[in-house]
Amino acid sequence: MSRIALFPRSGILTGAVLFLLSAALAAVQFSPAEIAERSHWEDFLRTAAIVGAVQLGEEEAVTTPWKLTLQKDGVVRHALWKNVSGSPRGIVDSWLYEIAAYDLDKLLGLGMVPPTVQKRFRGMLGSCQLWIEESAVLKKSLQDGLSAKVLDKPQWLRQAYIQQLFDNLIGNEDRHQGNVLITPDERSFLIDHSRTFRTTKEFKETLPFSEAKFPGVGVMRELPRALVEKVRALDERSIREAVGNTLSGKEIGAVLARRELILKEIDRLIAEHGEAAVLY
Repeated sequence: MSRIALFPRSGILTGAVLFLLSAALAAVQFSPAEIAERSHWEDFLRTAAIVGAVQLGEEEAVTTPWKLTLQKDGVVRHALWKNVSGSPRGIVDSWLYEIAAYDLDKLLGLGMVPPTVQKRFRGMLGSCQLWIEESAVLKKSLQDGLSAKVLDKPQWLRQAYIQQLFDNLIGNEDRHQGNVLITPDERSFLIDHSRTFRTTKEFKETLPFSEAKFPGVGVMRELPRALVEKVRALDERSIREAVGNTLSGKEIGAVLARRELILKEIDRLIAEHGEAAVLY
């Protein structure tokens, strides 16, 4: 199956997850070549001129972000800019979490969150995320005729298990078909992380996604061994070095509390099903 070039260097693009953690993975999200260009696109997002801007309505995104058109050195791309903060809908919502989620994605080597940086727009700071062209949210793709059978493919199931681990780590209970992107070649990408990194007792003592909450579904049922080892190696220092000042000490502490819960759940799955059936 051919891949769509998500990061071509010229022209205007027309518009539940994983980087190549090991040779055992059958599918990747961003290809190794795209990953190699990630720093280029981070710089592009930070420094490109804003030549167009359209605000999305609440029916498209509840935080009403902006779709920007960026241009630099003859290259034109789109990006999503968001500056939500506080609790505008009674739920803690922060654009800083968008950047922190991307930084943790990089730390774990997943390659499932699009490049995201801090950028100023109309005098305000916010998150700026590279738009994945030729993609659509999963919900719309299913409405437009994508067969739901695609979600039962082994490739998609493994993507979903990794997505569940990531959402558990960042304290994200808000994953749904409206914030998972799918491309025509059936790669999936994760967006919309401004409601993550929760610090309440609930999010330090239980996981958003577990078999206890979703019995019979099979949560985190198969995972790359390399990813589990990277999660096991996480500590306060490595997370701080990755995310900088986008997370507070309390938020990093909650991440580490969820890390322990994730590892305990993986150990339970291994005890029940055997290591070879859980790790690959």
